[in-house]
Amino acid sequence: MVNTRTIDIAPSILSSDFSRLGQEIEAVERGGAAIIHVDVMDGHFVPNITIGLPVVKSISRTTKLPVDAHLMISEPGRYAAQFVAAGAKMVSVHVEADVHLHRTLASIKAAGGEAGVAINPATPIVAVEEALDFADYVLVMSVNPGFGGQQFIPTSLDKVRRLRRMIDERGLNVRIEIDGGIDRTNIAEVVAAGAEIIVAGSAIFGAPDPQVAVRDLREATVEWV
Repeated sequence: MVNTRTIDIAPSILSSDFSRLGQEIEAVERGGAAIIHVDVMDGHFVPNITIGLPVVKSISRTTKLPVDAHLMISEPGRYAAQFVAAGAKMVSVHVEADVHLHRTLASIKAAGGEAGVAINPATPIVAVEEALDFADYVLVMSVNPGFGGQQFIPTSLDKVRRLRRMIDERGLNVRIEIDGGIDRTNIAEVVAAGAEIIVAGSAIFGAPDPQVAVRDLREATVEWV
């Protein structure tokens, strides 16, 4: 039986050419991207520093697609609602970084955004079990966060399957997002495992034509059943 879940491609601008970011976003829009994924890193929770609120605000004005802000930062509760105010439709925070996760998720929703919980490769899914009732989506990291261009961690597939089963058994309306090492060779398997929002950076912006790369990824998802 063919699954009817909606599969969204979310290009990660971390791998884009920032000198022509507007054009890069326009290209992936033409290719059929559904979401623009923005990695926010603070050099503390992860060993890299990227962008913050001003850039998210500019991106949200550039595109009609929902902006998905993935906060790889310490003390995300201090800033999560501010990213919604800056224009992010979706904001995810790491379970490993937030000791007041319920409060942060509630603040994202109160600000008008969709609240997500992100989980690192070595963190067991039981760590997000209690948060599922308060989240709109779970972001499974299939690489260690901090840098683009890493190789997919194969055990992530089983993690997605177990998370999908946990969500379905409880009858929750929680989507699964996955980020890290996704390309045309593994996207069908990732979707078959239960992921619905597919983040891809290098596979899109490292390709000769990002528009074509997004279209190719979308076409590859039809292989899953």
